[in-house]
Amino acid sequence: AGSSAGLTEEQKEFQKVALDFASKEMAPHMAEWDEKEIFPVETMRKAAQLGFGGIYVKPDVGGSGLSRLDTSIIFEALSTGCTSTTAYMSIHNMCVWMIDTFGNEEQRRRFCPSLCSMEKFASYCLTEPGSGSDAASLLTSAQRKGDTYVLNGSKAFISGGGDTDIYVVMCRTGGPGPKGISCLVLEKGTPGLSFGKKEKKVGWNSQPTRAVIFEDCVVPVGNRLGTEGQGFSIAMKGLNGGRINIASCSLGAAHASVLLAQEHLTVRKQFGEPLANNQYLQFRLAEMATRLVAARLMVRNAARALQDGREDAAVLCSMAKLFATDECFAVCNQALQMHGGYGYLKDYAVQQFVRDIRVHQILEGTNEVMRMIVARNLLQG
Repeated sequence: AGSSAGLTEEQKEFQKVALDFASKEMAPHMAEWDEKEIFPVETMRKAAQLGFGGIYVKPDVGGSGLSRLDTSIIFEALSTGCTSTTAYMSIHNMCVWMIDTFGNEEQRRRFCPSLCSMEKFASYCLTEPGSGSDAASLLTSAQRKGDTYVLNGSKAFISGGGDTDIYVVMCRTGGPGPKGISCLVLEKGTPGLSFGKKEKKVGWNSQPTRAVIFEDCVVPVGNRLGTEGQGFSIAMKGLNGGRINIASCSLGAAHASVLLAQEHLTVRKQFGEPLANNQYLQFRLAEMATRLVAARLMVRNAARALQDGREDAAVLCSMAKLFATDECFAVCNQALQMHGGYGYLKDYAVQQFVRDIRVHQILEGTNEVMRMIVARNLLQG
């Protein structure tokens, strides 16, 4: 079922550029990046030359100025070539958007151009060892001293941590709860900024993950995004888009897995005929394609709502993230099953899609938190 149905000519063009890039520059290296844990910096810079380093960032600081729907289409397409690398790019894009949207003119001009070109890379620092789902209870503290903040604490599971240049950090400048949180932008090389060991992960191996540690880091007040106490709101607004982005990466993985399953069913013979003649497997394939299309429509619907600033946008983003990441994982997992024993071999790409998208059900707000957000919205009437 066509992923380009209902798109404008311009959107079909972005999609084609992204699909071509995925098949030529990413797919041939996907297994190697995974196995050798390579962070493909040069490939991402090539993607940035196509405008994929700041997709929904304003053009005056080097962004592409595209819509949330355009962004979703691009990440879905790129993810068919390597889900892990695309997922990191989606986080990078979210960080640049946060600086572009909530930064002042000086901050925008200082940080955004080199991030949009991916000369520099960004990491989003919200989660801590003791606060994942309960992000508002974070403990990293920033104490005001004259025209600086002194930052202490640590962040966990930070994508790109240690290899990236810019850290968008949520920290406590005031009292407990969400109202006491501010957002600071830190540069690599700041004294007192250090990193934990590189984590060994099930998937997402083409991007490093480390703890980020702050020991008396001195950060200029001029590096604060927005006002004091606005940090949690900035973090959550960033995540609305981030949730659509990560759901879009799941769509690409599921799309690629359906194609792999389709091909395997045609080629593989059992009991004297191709698997494609088996009605049970035909029906499973039909279900997989149907679930993918349903998930895609939900994600694109949420992207439009966010773009239009509709008041139900946050809840639609949460629904789309919950539905698409769950359904697409099931689709990839079913595709693996259809490969039989071959599906469990690293020579076959389907197992990597399964490993890479498993974490999409956890990060950018676990799917349990998505259910909380949706339920709260429904019960508030």
